[in-house]
This record gives sequence, C-alpha cells and structure tokens, in this order.
Amino acid sequence: MDQSFAPPDSKTPGLTEARRSSFLDAMQIPRFPLLILAGLALVWARQEPCHGAQQPPNIVFIFSDDHAVQAISAYGSRINQTPGIDRLAREGALFVNSFCANSICGPSRACILTGKHSHINGFRRNGERFDGSQVTFPKLLQKAGYQTALVGKWHLGTNPTGFHYWEILPGQGNYYNPDLIQMDGTRKRYTGYCTDIISDRAIKWLDEDRDKSKPFVLMCQHKAPHRNWSPAPRHLDLFDGKEVPEPSSLFDDYSGRSALLKENEMTLKGHFHWGHDAKLHGDRQHPEHFQSLGNREYQRMNDDQKAAWDRQYEKENQAFLKQLNAGELSDREVLQWKYQRYIKDYLRTIAALDENVARILDYLDQNNLTENTIVIYSSDQGFYLGEHGWYDKRWMFEESLKMPFLVRWPGVIRPGTRSTAMIQNIDYAPTFLDVAGAPIPEDIQGRSLVPLFENDSRVPTGWRDAIYYAYYENDAVHEVPIHDGVRTQRYKAMFFPRGRQWQLFDLVRDPEEMKSVHEDDAYRPILLGLQQRYRDLRKFYQVNSATIPMTRGDEAWWKKRNQATNQKARQGGYDLAFIGDSITQGWEGGGKAVWEKHYATRNAINLGFSGDRTEHVIWRLTRGNLRNVKPKVAVVMIGTNNTGHLLQEPAEVADGVRTILDILRHQTPDTKILLLGIFPRGATPLDEKRLNNVAINQLIRRFHDGEKVHYLDIGHAFLDSESILPTSVMPDLLHLNEEGYERWARAIEPKLVELGL
Repeated sequence: MDQSFAPPDSKTPGLTEARRSSFLDAMQIPRFPLLILAGLALVWARQEPCHGAQQPPNIVFIFSDDHAVQAISAYGSRINQTPGIDRLAREGALFVNSFCANSICGPSRACILTGKHSHINGFRRNGERFDGSQVTFPKLLQKAGYQTALVGKWHLGTNPTGFHYWEILPGQGNYYNPDLIQMDGTRKRYTGYCTDIISDRAIKWLDEDRDKSKPFVLMCQHKAPHRNWSPAPRHLDLFDGKEVPEPSSLFDDYSGRSALLKENEMTLKGHFHWGHDAKLHGDRQHPEHFQSLGNREYQRMNDDQKAAWDRQYEKENQAFLKQLNAGELSDREVLQWKYQRYIKDYLRTIAALDENVARILDYLDQNNLTENTIVIYSSDQGFYLGEHGWYDKRWMFEESLKMPFLVRWPGVIRPGTRSTAMIQNIDYAPTFLDVAGAPIPEDIQGRSLVPLFENDSRVPTGWRDAIYYAYYENDAVHEVPIHDGVRTQRYKAMFFPRGRQWQLFDLVRDPEEMKSVHEDDAYRPILLGLQQRYRDLRKFYQVNSATIPMTRGDEAWWKKRNQATNQKARQGGYDLAFIGDSITQGWEGGGKAVWEKHYATRNAINLGFSGDRTEHVIWRLTRGNLRNVKPKVAVVMIGTNNTGHLLQEPAEVADGVRTILDILRHQTPDTKILLLGIFPRGATPLDEKRLNNVAINQLIRRFHDGEKVHYLDIGHAFLDSESILPTSVMPDLLHLNEEGYERWARAIEPKLVELGL
C-alpha cells in the first residue's frame, strides 16, 4: 500500500493527523475513541495491506492563461466575481504569495512539467521547442500507476509526452471554432467556444475514456483569458452600461524607476491594435492611437456568431469613432475608452472560464469523485489589467509575477485556509509526485507543498525565504528587457543586465512599485542583503549566465551584423571559421591587411562580434551563424568579456566555452577545433582581469583531446620578457593593432597546417 494512505498508527513515517482523518473519511470509518482505534490498529497491523481499498488521490489541474489574481474575487477583486473559482478557496486553501519563475506562457508550462527553472529545463522563451525526452512529472506518475491526460493549451512546440491521452490547441489556439490537434497528428475543428469545448473534452475523458479502476491526473488547460480576449456569445453584453474601475497607475509615466520601462511595447496607449484588441472593423484609422493588427477571431466565426458579435460591438464602436473623428476626445479619454474595452473583454472571457471551473467541480460531485480528488486552479502567470498603463506580463512587477493558486484536498486541507507561504510553479511537479506517493527526483528544484497542505498551510520552519525569477526574452515582442531578481515577503530586487541596473522596491510602503529605492541610503543594507541573496539563489539554482543562450538583438548594430553573418553562413563553402568577440571581429579592422595576407584565399569566415560573451556566441551558433558553415578548422577564442564585464568566476566561463565546443561537435562533427587560450589583458602579470583569464585558461586547456579539440595558448606572443603587455601590440591593453594580428597569425599558422588547412 502507498505509505501516504496506510492505515492509521501503522509504522509508516510522516503520516499526519490530517491524512489519517482523510483515510478514515474515505473508508467511511467512524471516529471511535482512541482505545478502540488502537485496537483496530493492532488488527490492521496483523493483516496484509489491502491495495484495492483506497486509491491514491486523483489530481485535477485546471490551468488558465494570463489570469491575474486581481481578477479573482477570492483574492479581493474589485472588478469581477468568480464564484466557481472561489469555491476552491472556500473548500480548500488560497495561497497569497504564489509566483511564477518566468512570466511567459511556454516557459511557465515547462517549469510546471519539470519542476525546474527555465535555464535548466531548456525552455526559456516562447518560440523555443520543449525537449519532451526529459523527465517530467506526468511520466513519473505513469510509472506510479496513474492515468495521465491533457486537454487544451500546450504551447511548447513539440507534442506532449508522458500522457496516455492528449488533445491540444495548435500554438495559442483560437477562441471561436477552435482546432485541436489529435494524438495521430490530425486536426479536428469544433464548432463553439474554446473554453466550453476544452471542458467538454476533459469531462468526456473523465466520464467515458479513462480506466475507472486507476487513479488519474487530468490537466485541463484553457486559452482564456489570453489576448485577444474574445468573449463567448452569452457574455458579450456582460458589464454593459457599467464602468470598470481604473487602476491608480493607469497613467504611469515610469518616473522613479529604470528608463528601460519606457521602452516597452505593451501599453494600452501606444500598442493597442485596431481589430485585434479594440474589436473595430475595417482598415485601421487613427494610427496615432491604434496599431494595425486585425481581428482574426472574427474571421473564424460563422454567420450566427458574427451577427451576435456585431449586435454587441458595432453600436458602441460607431459612437466612439464618431466622437474620435470629430476631435471630441482627448488622448486621456481615448486611453480610458481603450481600458474599458480591454478590461470588459478580459473579464468576459473569465466569466466563461469560471463557469467551466464550476462544471468540473460539479462533475466530480455528481460522480462521487470529490472526496478523493485534489483540485488545483492556477494560471501560467499573472497579467497587467491596466496597471502601469500595460496589458501583458513578462516584467517582475507584482501583477505578472503573482500566480493564482487555489487547492482543495478534502480531509487534508482545512476549508477556508489562507496561506502566506512563498510558493512557485516549480513546486507543482514535486507536489503532484508527493501526493501520488511517487519518488521525487533529486534534481527537481521545486519543493513539495504537501507539508504546507497538512499544516493548515502555515509556513513551516525552514521554508524558503525568497523566490528567484528570471525572464530571458530580448529583442522580442513587447520589448521587455532581460532581467532577473529575488523577492522576499517584503522586498524585491531586480537586476537588468542592460546597463547593469538594480531596482529595489519596498512592497509594504510602495505596493504598486512606483519608485525604486535602490539609491536611497536608508535602504543600502537591504539592497546589499538582497544582492547577496540573489547571488546565493543563482548559485543554488545553478544559474550560469555563461551557458544560457542570450541575444543582443536590441542593439541595432549587433542585430544587423548577425543578420548579415547568417546570410553569409547560408552560402557555405568555408574551410576556416574564426569564432569570438571584438578581438576576432578586429580582423576586419586593425587586422584587415593581415587577414588579406593569410586568410583571404583560404575560404575563411569571421564570426567575431564586439562585446560578445560566451552566452552570445552560444546564441549565434545555434541560430544561424553555423547554418552551412562546416569548416575544416574552427578557431575559437572567447571569454575575455565574461571577465571584463562581469569578472565572472573562471569555472562558469569554462562551462560556457565547453558548451560552445559541444555545439560545434554536434553541428559540424568533421570540423577540427583550435581552442585558443584567452589573450592576456592589462599591463602587468598581476592585473586582476588578466589573472581571471589565466584561471579560465587553466580550466579550458583540459578540453584538449588531440583529436577533435586542440588547445593552444599563444598569449606569450603578445608579451615582453617580463610578461608586460606593451601598448605597441595592444594599445588599450585589450585589443590588437596590426602588429598584434600579425603575431596572432604567425603563432597559429603551424597548427592550422597540421590540422589540414
């Protein structure tokens, strides 16, 4: 018998009173006095365990997309009511401090499946492809005897693995008449509204298709309330004649915080689309107020659906356009109109979502599944409902960092529990495994929430004091910069690599995060403490920026050079490739004459980009720089910017170099790699940054295998007899002049010849 459901007073360790009560309730055993129970326990102890008497609990995981906690009445919403979701709070627990690890759709799902942060599970940003061969909790639950099913939004680029049954939306999917990808790869179109259809398919699996002798986990994953917030026909008139209260920061001017906030492209004011968001028909008008994307949902509707839609929207649309065309609306009033259109549509999609949560709960009640089924409601991240003038997510500010998490477990979780414990979506996988009595792999980074469930959701001694967050998209839709940080119960520190900026917020004194206090002397000790906690958590979660692919596409020159390099790569026919940073790019500057002399006739390509660190090279090599580049020899020299920009630990930089070598091995297996030691920098042998490069070289020289990888340190070619770096070779003590490039070329020539060039 699974130890989580062993009889009371057995020798099974860790069986709490709550779970004993759950067992007694499920077995319909009356609460006898302790002496009688003790006697029964002795009888039970002498009997063989009865495996069929009580299954491990079923798990129903209802998951939405972009549902902000401020739009759930159980969380205190002042703009809508969600009675279906609220039922879980009333009959179970609500977690106030529930957070995502990466506030974007696909990465959040990958964190949930694996119990690991994005840099470990490999799915860092939308558009990547989830590696379905890795260990996920559904696969482990299958081994534990569970049936596993997934219906709805997937959004991970590859087909689901670890599920006995799945039926998924392609990409983001559609609200109206959605297609669902079947397990055989075909697509089936359903007439109706997506939220209803996903629940229909989930209930059908529960009712008709599962093996009712086995425990199950059902992941019912909705598109709603994701953009473009298209309501069901029955809710088109919801909130008619009512003004939804505006958030106090709707007109935020982003003062008091990083200038990077002003670069975003997710404002209601400047980035609201004519058809897609505002639901206006025809060609875009007023480009000063609206961008151009049309309403593709409308294009999918049948005639009846379009008629219902137009009855709702067209009268209001025409009244608005009449005023706008007449010049009767100020910019502020236009923004207020956009907010009302946005928030009402968003809340209308939630109304259908809430109704379908209630449908699932009703089905469990009607089929005697409630008592032995854990139900969780969550969403992939939060969302901005006009706060800071935004829609969307991504930023580490509270509205998108927070996730709803409501859970009901009859007999274990006390109804009406409200917990302040800090939890994160990496905790879901170990929780599901713990609930099922399945082993939790040691490399899972989250923690099981079961000890919280069993303890009235109080925060136990030793629970986490802070969460780590990281967002990796850059040069992507909405232009939110890469950043990461830590949040404690009271404070939040964010770090933006662009400009190496810190932001610090006191969430008690400034809950809306309107002013960073990172430069306030009174907060200096707090900032230093959070910076230390940040470093500790990055180390604990194995965050090594040197190995995490990173674009610099937000820098126009870099993006232009990368596009041009990818075009050159497509041409192919290269025998020699130089891979590196500004020192390598310098073959086109101070080293141009030397390049012409030594390499112009040898089919060489320069893959050097000024300012690149190992992570940028990893990005480039995996996204086009090697497309048809299969050289005889690749010369690799990278890492000095990891030192110069970050003074990064040598072992971390060496891991970045190793990753580059692995990419070359995989993508161009016949290429010989000439790995150069990082060139010396700084005037003297005891220069701090030169010493860091020396330490890196001590590690990367071990990558030499004499077959695929050949290590060569030519640093001595640039130094005098006292190991001083002369400005006659490196004028700025980092970059080579023509003489320096000549020394480089002479130093590697014998090795290039030896390697067959």
